[in-house]
Amino acid sequence: MSLQFDFIIVGAGTAGCLLANRLSANGKYTVALLEAGGSDNYHWVHIPVGYLYCMGNKRTDWLYKTTKQKGLNGRELNYPRGKVMGGCSSINGMIYMRGQANDYDQWRQMGNEGWSWDDVLPYFKNMEDSYEGENKFHGSGGEWKVNQQRLSWEVLDSFKEATIEAGIPQVDDFNEGNNFGVSYFKVNQNDGLRWNTVKAFLKPVKNRKNLRVISKCEVSKIILKNKKAKGVKVFRNGKSEEIYVNREIILSSGSIGSPKILELSGIGNPNILSKLGIDTEVESKNIGENLQDHLQLRVIYELENAKTLNQKANSFIGKLGIGLEYALKRTGPMSMAPSQLGLFAMSDKSHETPNLQFHVQPLSLDKFGEPLHNFPGLTASVCNLNPQSRGNVHIVSKDYKIAPSIDPNYLSTEKDKIVAAQSIKLARKIISQPAMKKYNPKEYAPGIQFQSEDDLKKVAGDIGTTIFHPVGTCAMGTNVSSVTDSNLKVRGVEGLRIADASIMPTITSGNTNAPTLMIAEKASEMILKSNKI
Repeated sequence: MSLQFDFIIVGAGTAGCLLANRLSANGKYTVALLEAGGSDNYHWVHIPVGYLYCMGNKRTDWLYKTTKQKGLNGRELNYPRGKVMGGCSSINGMIYMRGQANDYDQWRQMGNEGWSWDDVLPYFKNMEDSYEGENKFHGSGGEWKVNQQRLSWEVLDSFKEATIEAGIPQVDDFNEGNNFGVSYFKVNQNDGLRWNTVKAFLKPVKNRKNLRVISKCEVSKIILKNKKAKGVKVFRNGKSEEIYVNREIILSSGSIGSPKILELSGIGNPNILSKLGIDTEVESKNIGENLQDHLQLRVIYELENAKTLNQKANSFIGKLGIGLEYALKRTGPMSMAPSQLGLFAMSDKSHETPNLQFHVQPLSLDKFGEPLHNFPGLTASVCNLNPQSRGNVHIVSKDYKIAPSIDPNYLSTEKDKIVAAQSIKLARKIISQPAMKKYNPKEYAPGIQFQSEDDLKKVAGDIGTTIFHPVGTCAMGTNVSSVTDSNLKVRGVEGLRIADASIMPTITSGNTNAPTLMIAEKASEMILKSNKI
């Protein structure tokens, strides 16, 4: 006998876990939460530094790659996405960052009613349990824990002082609407452990009789009848089966997974689908388009007279000390988010609010997965927060097991190249301030030989890499060609919504985990209002 539920949520990641909690809360509806990955019961998920061992690990990561990127001088990139309960909240950098007021006001100006900063702020606050307590900008008593970091590095304090010397003010909080300034990031941790959406939203309600969580269950397509979503075809326990829905299916599979499932279901661009032998059930030419991501340029410095993670992690005594500190206190390097110090700034005077974000780290390495350098190192990684480049995600086979093509199309516009050059110049301006002189910093990458704007534009393609923030591939909008409307309903399909980062029409100014949670919180309210018995 086939399973049947009132709501089916596809993807138990950042958005899906919250949705499952909210939609099952009143006890009136049966809810199924489906996840292709397995349990988050894996030590490296919960130890903060474990992100290094979760990315590129088939137990927790889809192991995607981009296509070769012309803007990155022909390189392809690893493209981590969480394939585990909790999704990307189980493998990400744990930084709590909402973006800026302008981001959401722009969504509203594009016609998306109910999505301005003033509209969405209550949803951020509702889920939040901030160490600051309840105030104008923060909530307390919610499920999503926001805390200060549990470590200190003198070299980061010095970089912070240098940033202030360069004319960027110190601030206490990056989540009040305008992020201009320098501060330490707040993190989604609790007592030195990662706080993922499983701990926050699923474990407290796991005994609800109307909620069923099914892991290692991959959705291969949505079952459509007369353009209405009737259920999903899934693969689990070595066989294919169907699960049916009474009310709505909510896709929360992310900016890669959601367009993939739609296209496999015959919802998409007929030109793409027909080449793969898929009949078009619903024409929607923008599915998989509008991919946006933050490209980070990792500017690396070799230091003298500095204590950094490089030395500690490259010696037996250092490693032993790190392990003991974490075991005894849950503090120190093993409690580290990937980035500790942040700053937001403008690349030039034409910007009223910050369009650059720095993630500053007391460590250096050539790329993730490789050893730390054997010299004291500091990395100032900088992102263009509002890239103009647009890419796409599309299936390349009707076989659901085949990964889609991911083409972020980085640095494909002249404006993005100019901002990249300006970003490197700003990093150099900060590092040259008096507060950093005692470390005698030498630029390891990209290298001081690159000075002209043309040189910097080109070398940005050599050092640029993703900071894992894909959005926009099922963007909401008022135009009939937009994939979803402002209620997150998929145009042309009855009983189908999307609630994840793919619905963003434009990317938010910063890390995208918190905005994705807000989207899920707002979506759950919309769904419950429109499905009243």
